Amino acid sequence: MESLERIVAKLAARLERDEHVDPSDPAPRAAVAAILRQAPAGAEVLFIERAEHPRDPWSGHVAFPGGRRDPADTSLLATAVRETREEVGLELAGAELVARLPDVPAPRTSATRPSLVVTPFVFALRQPAALTPSEAEVADTLWVPLDAFVRGHGKGTFRFTWEGREHEVPCFRLAPRERVLWGMTYRMLGTLLEALDAPID
Repeated sequence: MESLERIVAKLAARLERDEHVDPSDPAPRAAVAAILRQAPAGAEVLFIERAEHPRDPWSGHVAFPGGRRDPADTSLLATAVRETREEVGLELAGAELVARLPDVPAPRTSATRPSLVVTPFVFALRQPAALTPSEAEVADTLWVPLDAFVRGHGKGTFRFTWEGREHEVPCFRLAPRERVLWGMTYRMLGTLLEALDAPID
């Protein structure tokens, strides 16, 4: 995989950093941070394993740091920055905002409520930074080489039951405990890698 510098340059040339949201859009909003850093073997991306919680529909999932927009947030970018600080103790004010990935709608959970729309922002972390995960929200953090996804390491399918029906979707199983990365996070990762000319499908 290319170095962090080359990845940043490619993303910046192909994607916008705009955080605009159409004010007439009724959908509830959320934002996440895809955080990249340089490691000896190449660029890595940060994921969290969400803490188990009975009221969280994404309980236990592998995800990017992030969450729902708070009324006090001035923008979706502010949401991604705040949620990252709250979840893993990382202050993104010291990181470079590289790009905004395309919005990803969450699966509809109610026929009467609009679907949640998630906006991913890509950041480049150039200085070493310790993570201090919130025990209430984060069970674990993991840095994964982007090259592992490009090479298809751990790629497979994941079966689950929703509304009484069996579903099978693409996924990655991440070492060392084969934690399953699927769903919205898989789709966001896909758009990131597609922008780097390394599609996963």
